[in-house]
Amino acid sequence: LAAIVVAVIFSLINGFGVAYLKMHAFIITLGTQLIAYGCCCLFIEAQPSGTSQALSSFESNFKNWAGGAFNVGTVRVPYVVIYFAIIAVVMWVIWNKTRLGKNMFAVGGNMEAAAVSGVNVPKTIMLVFLMAGILYGIASFLEAARILSVGSNTGLNYETDAISAAVIGGVSFSGGVGTIQGVVIGAIILQAINYSMMFLGINPYLQYIVRGLIIVLAVAIDVRKYIVKK
Repeated sequence: LAAIVVAVIFSLINGFGVAYLKMHAFIITLGTQLIAYGCCCLFIEAQPSGTSQALSSFESNFKNWAGGAFNVGTVRVPYVVIYFAIIAVVMWVIWNKTRLGKNMFAVGGNMEAAAVSGVNVPKTIMLVFLMAGILYGIASFLEAARILSVGSNTGLNYETDAISAAVIGGVSFSGGVGTIQGVVIGAIILQAINYSMMFLGINPYLQYIVRGLIIVLAVAIDVRKYIVKK
């Protein structure tokens, strides 16, 4: 619960900056990310560039509930997969079957046109960031259960994986294009690539290069499609 509350607070700050102060979403989220990281490092007295002591450890009940798994035949399926599937279904319903989802799509595609058509743009943006904050909190909660402890560098650079998954899944940086199922597929593909590189013993630094190239290539394809449409 604490993870969700903290994530929602930071996310609503971002939403306020975007909706009412007209700040660029990428810039303000990058700034608050650094603020949160710095606060975490100060809290546990760790250097930003170094390894940190564990922030906390967890009871066995928590680890079993959040980080456990069940067997389907000979296949061991983590509970996290079930939580991921439930969240994906809920977001699909919101995106495709609710007025909020349609407003989100409209604001992402053309903010001015959405406002003219009667959409409350600031409210929609705030709700988007509210949902994002809740999802950030849930994700951090489950990640903590998966690795059994948390340090200042836990989750560092995960934002690049999130961007990669979204772009691979067909989300456009120009806005108004993308589906929930596409993002899910993009996340699965990206994770498969990451695990494949680890399994093959590829140098971790080369893995960063590969992920960077994936982002550049996906964005180039997206920009190309946008130019063709124009």
